[in-house]
Amino acid sequence: MTKRIEELNDKLIAFIEAQQLFFVGTAAPDGPINVSPKGGDCLKVLSSQQIIWLNYTGSGNETAAHLRVSDRVTLMFCAFDGSPMILRCYGRATAIHQRDALWQQYSEQLPAHPSARQLVVMDLDFVLTSCGFG
Repeated sequence: MTKRIEELNDKLIAFIEAQQLFFVGTAAPDGPINVSPKGGDCLKVLSSQQIIWLNYTGSGNETAAHLRVSDRVTLMFCAFDGSPMILRCYGRATAIHQRDALWQQYSEQLPAHPSARQLVVMDLDFVLTSCGFG
């Protein structure tokens, strides 16, 4: 059964931190919806209401392009090991580029990476959990 929660709690933060892979969904008002897999040590939960992650070069830049016209974003985490669960985080996000004033403040939260393209800062509206048995 799906549960709506207004912010991340310690259990959900631990679940996020245990995942090796997550998915980012964005969309412009027109055109296709983009879903991008992300992984590695590129994500950090800053608080019960804020998550950041690092976007790397090497593929298209749809996430940042979409965020320029619509700040809506969804993150999805799936348990591939252990107890099944799916966690979706819904909110608003901003892409921060290396030339931006906030880059230094947020980039210190994550390990440096030579392929860093931008940071994405997400403010959560709410989260949904589901059992993941399906």
